[in-house]
Amino acid sequence: MKKNLNDQRQVILKLLAEKAVMKQNVFANTINIFEQIRDSSQNVVNELASEIRGVDSRVTLGFKEFNQQSFQLKVAGDMLQFDMHTNVFEFEKSHPVYKSSYVKKNELNSFCGIISVYNFLADSFKYNRINDVGFLIARIFVNREKKFFIETKTPLNSKYSNYSDEPISAENVADIINELIIFSISFDLFIPPYDAVKHVSVMEIQEKASSAVLKTGKRLGYIGHGSGDGSETNFEDETNL
Repeated sequence: MKKNLNDQRQVILKLLAEKAVMKQNVFANTINIFEQIRDSSQNVVNELASEIRGVDSRVTLGFKEFNQQSFQLKVAGDMLQFDMHTNVFEFEKSHPVYKSSYVKKNELNSFCGIISVYNFLADSFKYNRINDVGFLIARIFVNREKKFFIETKTPLNSKYSNYSDEPISAENVADIINELIIFSISFDLFIPPYDAVKHVSVMEIQEKASSAVLKTGKRLGYIGHGSGDGSETNFEDETNL
C-alpha cells in the first residue's frame, strides 16, 4: 500500500510539474496577448478617429474597456467585442491541429487560451436592444510558446489558419485588428425577406418604442419574435462560426 501511495504521489507531482505549469504559461501568454490587442486596438481607433474627423464628424469611433478580459471597439455603425476566456483548453483529437508536425512533436503545444471576437451593431448597445444578435467572427488561440492561430471565415483565415512559426508579434496584432475592422465594416446589414417580417404581435408593436423587442442582426435585418417561420435563426454559414 505504501508503495502504491508513493507511486500515486509521483504521478500527481509529475502532472503538476508538466501540465499544471504548462497551463499557467498558456494563461499568462493569453493575458499578455490580450493586453497587446487591447492597447493596439485603442491606438488604431484613436488614430482613425483623428483622421476621419476631418472627413465627416458624424462617423464616430470609440474604445471601452470593461475589465481585464473584455473590451469593445466602436467603428461607425459596428461594435467589435473582444473577450478572453480565463481557462485553458485542449482540442478534440479529431481537430486539424493534431495533424501539424508542431503538435505531433509535443502535444502540450496544442493547449490554448482563447480570445473571441464578436461583431454586433453599435445601435444594439446604444438603444439597449437586448434581443439583437452578434456574430463570432474570429477565435484567436495562444499556446505555451506564445504561438498562435486563428479560426475564422474572414480573410484572416488565409494568413493564420495554422500555428505560427514564431511567437505572435506586434505586427501580427495590428494586422489582425485592421482585418477585423475591415471585415466588420464590409459585412453589411441585409433587408430581411418580406415574408419573414409580415407577422408581428400587438405586444411587439406596443413595445417597439423601447427598441428592445424586434431582433436585429446583420444577416437578420430585423424580425419580430412572432414571425413563426424560424427565419430568425437562418444565419449565413460563412459568418456563423
